[in-house]
Order: sequence, then structure tokens, then C-alpha cells
Amino acid sequence: MSTQSPTAPIQQIDAPRAGLRQWLGLAALALPVLLISIDMTVLGFAIPHLSAALDPSSTQLLWIVDIYGFMIAGFLVTMGSIGDRIGRRRLLLIGSAAFGLASAIAAFSVTAEMLIAARALMGLAGATLMPSTLALIRHLFVHQRQRVIAIAVWASAFSAGAAFGPILGGVLLENFFWGSVFLINLPIMALLLIAVRILIPESKDPAPGRIDATSVVLSLAAMLLSVYGIKKLAQGEISAVAISTLVLGALTAVWFIRRQQRLTHPLIDLSLFSVRTFRAGVTANFMLVFALVGSLFILAQLLQLGYGMSPMEAGLALVPGLLVSVVASFVVIPVAKRLALRTVILTGMLFTFAGFILLTQLPVSDGVIFVLVAFTLLGLGTGLAETLTNDAILSAAPPHRAGAASAISETAYELGGALGVAALGSVLSAGYRIQLEVTAPAEVDSSTVGAASETLAAAESQAEALPGALGQSLWTAAQESFISGVQLTSLVAATVVLAAAMTVFFLLRKDAKEGAGPAVQ
Repeated sequence: MSTQSPTAPIQQIDAPRAGLRQWLGLAALALPVLLISIDMTVLGFAIPHLSAALDPSSTQLLWIVDIYGFMIAGFLVTMGSIGDRIGRRRLLLIGSAAFGLASAIAAFSVTAEMLIAARALMGLAGATLMPSTLALIRHLFVHQRQRVIAIAVWASAFSAGAAFGPILGGVLLENFFWGSVFLINLPIMALLLIAVRILIPESKDPAPGRIDATSVVLSLAAMLLSVYGIKKLAQGEISAVAISTLVLGALTAVWFIRRQQRLTHPLIDLSLFSVRTFRAGVTANFMLVFALVGSLFILAQLLQLGYGMSPMEAGLALVPGLLVSVVASFVVIPVAKRLALRTVILTGMLFTFAGFILLTQLPVSDGVIFVLVAFTLLGLGTGLAETLTNDAILSAAPPHRAGAASAISETAYELGGALGVAALGSVLSAGYRIQLEVTAPAEVDSSTVGAASETLAAAESQAEALPGALGQSLWTAAQESFISGVQLTSLVAATVVLAAAMTVFFLLRKDAKEGAGPAVQ
């Protein structure tokens, strides 16, 4: 492990400023972020079409969405360390080619199991992209103010992709088959392969050490075991298998952490977490992406299945919130020159909290305005905080550990997104199922109710198979149950975000007491 302090300065006052080539390189490095964001959001809109074509169970449906993020989160730290060793540019090129290939396999999947496997491969390839891009930005932009702007561009690409994804997805899903949402990855990957070769110089750790294979296995095992246990418990399966899996995942995570403390060249440099600003930045990143991606997954289904909107209409309803996130990520730069880091991050998290509280008041019908305003608050909160949290995380690391620090930052991103879908999606599924079992018409047999409780799309199918009035009663009960599930899920999310905001408040309390300067100098 490096003996250099995590708080060592990363630039001199007279650090060289970036030129046109570096800014063009930034545009290239924003492409993977744009792509991954599009992929995460567009898939949420494709769920009704996937359900009709592949007929997945509710568990398979969650894994189709989740496995991508979990594989990314499980391998991000490993890939960040590999990039430090073999070269971040080289790893980015390898991962881009693999991501394109996996996307093609996903597009032409014929079973739910095949799509889950393809999504897992996409996640493995995607894990090479994100830490490489952020570490290369650190290498390209050594001037602090330029780096903050570059990170704002990088972070806004995530929100821009989320904004563009629903529109693109709506066009594709209304005119082509569901697999087209994966085929759009191919031209972007081709452009990235060309641009990176021309514009981006190589960078790596000059003395990286070897990669500990045991740590790689432990990090992935801890992730998958823990998430599997959480999903099962959230779905109401209080079983010995679910509990033991969760406990085993937690023990594996402890084993992984203790091993990192003993290694000379760990996958995660735990000394970085001794810096309060670093810990606060990682915590905020995790929770903000948890909120944004989890809410997208829920609201995309709500607008289409609950409120009867087309994919295009649903996408357009969410675009204002995502555009606000993009704008806020740039507006916050001059604002942050006059405010402390804690003030900016907490303001963003409180906007996010307010958005979820508003969603707890959703009406059964005509709730599109509620969704639009609530998601705008979520987007505003995310945009205000993420530019500064990412810069704080990078600034805490010495230059030769940029890949590892970037991987930690991206692990917070991807783990937050994956758990946002898994946790909030599981709470929504459980709330919907329990409520429907209580409110379903007594005349409908238990097997039909059980099938309808899998997903709202399944309820629609079951309702259509019943006689007129009875089918309508089942569908009305299903819609009301789904809205009730969204309200419950939003309350849970609001509670979690508030707890995270309190954590950030206490982590940065010493800076506030000492009169720490503006977030951006």
C-alpha cells in the first residue's frame, strides 16, 4: 500500500491547464457513462415488453434488471486495480468491445435465463468502463477548477443518458422489438473504440504490485450473497436459506475488509476512508444514485402500467427531472465557491427526501403531475451533490491510486443503483403482493390471485381472462395495490435518504465547526 497520505495535494497552484485535445478526450470518456445510463433507464421502460415476450417470474424480472448492476459493483474495485496495472486506456478498449458483444447477445435472448446471463456478461464488461473513465479524467485534468468542470460534464452525462434513454426507448419500443434497447449500444461502443485510440493517452500505476485473487473472489461473493439474502427477505421469504445467505454475505464482507488491511497492495486502499470528506462523498453518491435509479425503475412501471401511458409518454414525463439534474450539476459549481461542501451535499439530499415524501401521497388515478414534480425534486437533489462528491473523492487520493479511488466512487454509483432497484423493487413487489391478496375480489380463486400478484403486467393478463365485471374488479384492485406499494416504497426510501443525510451531517461536522472554506476553491 502506498505510504503517501490520502490527503496529499494533487496539484500545484500553477498546474497546467487542459487544451482542446483534453476536452475532446473528455467527450469520448463521457460516452460510456452516457451508454450505461441509457441502458439502465431504457430497460425499465422495456419491462412490460420483456414480460410479454419472455414471461419471466417476478424474481427473474428483478434479476434481469439487477444482475447487471451487481456484476458491475462486484467487479468495479477489481477492474479499477487491473486498470492501474495494465493501463486504464487499454482496459477501457477491452471492456468496450466486450460490452458491445454482450449487448448483441442480450438483444436476441429467447428465454429469461439467457437474458439474465447476457446481462451478467454486460455487467462484467461494464465494470471495466466506469473506473477507467473517471481515472483518465483525473489524468487529463490536473488543474483543479478545470477538473471540477470536467467531472460535472462526466456526471451530467449520467443524467443526460437517463433523460435521453426514455425518449429513445419510447421510439424503439413503439416501432421495433424489445431487443432494440440493447442494440443501440453497438454504434456507441464502435465510436468509443475509435475516439479513445485517437484522443486518450495511456496512464497506469508505475508500481502497482500484484492482484490478490482471493480478494477478487471475496468481493464478488460478499456482494452476490448479501444481495440475494436481501432480495429474498424483502419478498417475504423468511427462511433459513435467506437468512443464512445474508449472514454469510456479511461475514464474507468482513473477511474481505480484514484481508485488505493486511495486504501490501490491496484492492481497496482503506486508508482513503480515514478522510471524512471521502467517506461523506461515497455515502452521498451511494444514496443519491440509490434514489435516482430505484425511483426510475418504479416510476417507469407506474406511469405505463398504473396510469396507462405509452413508453414515449412515460419517458417524456420523467425528462424534466433528469434535465434539472443535468443543469444543477453545472449551476452548483459557482454556488459551491461560496458554500461549504456539507451545505451543498445536504441540500441535495434534502431535495431528494422531499421528492420521496411527495410520492407517498400519490393518488390512484391522475397522478402524473405528482410524479413529474417528485422526480424533478429527485433530479435536483442528485445534480446538486454529485459533481462535488466525485471531486471530493478524487481529490482525497494520490495520483497513482486514481484508479482505485475511481473504482470506489463507481462502486458507490453502481451498488447504489443496483440496490436501489433490488431493495425498492423488492419492497414494491412485497407491498403490492400483500395488498392485492387482501383486496382482490372474493370471487376470484386463489391461484388466479397468486398469478396476478407476481407483477402488475401479470395482473392485467389475468384480469383480461376473467368475465367483464369480475376482470375489471381484479384489475382495479391490482392498480390500487400497486399505488399502495409505491407509496410504501417511497416512505422506506425517504427514511433511508434521511438517515444518510444525517450521516453526512455528522461526518462533516468538524469541517463546519472549523469554518471550512467553500466546496470549490
